[in-house]
Amino acid sequence: MRIALLSYRSKPHCGGQGVYVRHLSRELAALGHDVEVFSGQPYPELDDGVTLVKVPSLDLYRDDDPFRFPHPREIRDTIDLLELGTMWTAGFPEPLTFSLRVARLLRDRAGEFDVVHDNQCLGYGLLRIADAGLPLVATIHHPITRDRELDLASAPTLRRKITLRRWYGFLRMQARVARRIPTLLTVSKSSEDDIRTAFDIPDGRLRTIPLGVDTEVFAPPATERVAGRIVCVASADAPLKGVANLLEAVAKLRTERQVELVLVTKLAAGGVTEKLIEQLAIGDSVRTVSGIDDGELAELLGSAQVAAVPSLYEGFSLPAVEAMACATPLVASRAGAIPEVVGDAGILVPPGDSEQLAAALARVLDDPAERARLGSVARARVLERFSWAAVAARTAQAYRDTVAAQAGRTEV
Repeated sequence: MRIALLSYRSKPHCGGQGVYVRHLSRELAALGHDVEVFSGQPYPELDDGVTLVKVPSLDLYRDDDPFRFPHPREIRDTIDLLELGTMWTAGFPEPLTFSLRVARLLRDRAGEFDVVHDNQCLGYGLLRIADAGLPLVATIHHPITRDRELDLASAPTLRRKITLRRWYGFLRMQARVARRIPTLLTVSKSSEDDIRTAFDIPDGRLRTIPLGVDTEVFAPPATERVAGRIVCVASADAPLKGVANLLEAVAKLRTERQVELVLVTKLAAGGVTEKLIEQLAIGDSVRTVSGIDDGELAELLGSAQVAAVPSLYEGFSLPAVEAMACATPLVASRAGAIPEVVGDAGILVPPGDSEQLAAALARVLDDPAERARLGSVARARVLERFSWAAVAARTAQAYRDTVAAQAGRTEV
């Protein structure tokens, strides 16, 4: 098949979208399909055999200059004006504006593709693609309504709550668009249930296809692990990820033992996480790394005695699976899809409970036999259940079913 895979932003080594697009496109190409990835900034890193079509935005949220003021010469058309105006009024424009841009591109290339697969954009432009007769599939990793709920709950002021409601205004669009896409994919049964409830999706429209991991890259280490090292891969300033609870747990642990927490993230200067590290006086026990590739991440995970996933909600949790593939013992929250993903291959604690998180981390750090057992069970679970090749095969079948169903409707 000729596949157009859409991703409105595809950060290569942080966040699930860029990881998903890279590995899925590679494995689809390995199955013999012709894959073009259409992406806005940040652009993904793709493997040989996959074509990248850049769909440039104004890139208003780039890491080195967030909420930037573009030069007037950068404004090319009315979609750019819409993007800028939405940002200026505290909204998040990228899902909508990317969908409009990519719809314009595909309008002139409709005959070149058999199916279009959207990755979590769910913008109104997708309906134009469907109206052009292209079979359409979309992946929803989890409903962003969960992010909104947790952000609103942690907002310190009424003004901040109002701003957040405006920021998440795109969710109304996503719900409307999702209900009109014939085939929706998600990554866990937990996400499937949440999406059906949040977006009012009829039964039978959602398929669950778990994500995968490269088990050759993410593998048990050949060298000894670093004593007392805890690794956490998370967007540390996002309340959803529960990093504040992990920092509180580390503050308790360091009064009893030597520990080092490595956060794979980029902290916002003066942000909530940076301030909390200072308030807890644990700066000498916490360090951050960012911008690392898969090999470096696997090496880091393999160096840890324990990995932590303290999230308050996850639609799947690639960091958990990557740690498990490295046979790194896992302590995680009993939240969202995490129990479904982890099974008996880790220790689960109540989300948001710093005391129990600290106790579970201490248990693993203090018990070499338990670390060995958990690591062995985790690696075996990944090898049995989570493979990108299997993800691609099941996704390709969803494409074929969607194409066949649309052809049937057309004939009628």
